[in-house]
Amino acid sequence: MSRRRIALLATTFTAALFAAAIPAASAGEARTLPVGETPSYAAAPGDVCFYTEPGYRGASWCYRPFGYTDVPDYLHDRARSFESNSDVTVYAIDHANGRCYYRKIYTGDRSPDWAWGSRIDGVATDPQGCEIS
Repeated sequence: MSRRRIALLATTFTAALFAAAIPAASAGEARTLPVGETPSYAAAPGDVCFYTEPGYRGASWCYRPFGYTDVPDYLHDRARSFESNSDVTVYAIDHANGRCYYRKIYTGDRSPDWAWGSRIDGVATDPQGCEIS
């Protein structure tokens, strides 16, 4: 067997093992990235990722549409940056003083220093009956 063929087989085998070792996030399932992992774009196609520090740094959490999901406690009213690689518009949701507000997050939208993150309570694929903010 040639070296080229061996290298190709090894690469294919390694890729298959790597893919099998990483569970795929299903629709509506949130995924947490390891602390300190700071990709230049959302972690995976379809994800909208939120970070505890400006510049896409710190602890992170990624939302995979569809449905409504509360953000984890460590991001509740504390998201400092976000990036969207989703192919649908999602809504950052704020429940404040008995009212509900939303901020649209468009496909490809991102902010390295997100002021609205001090309000985020959840993320959804519809405005949840909230008012625009």
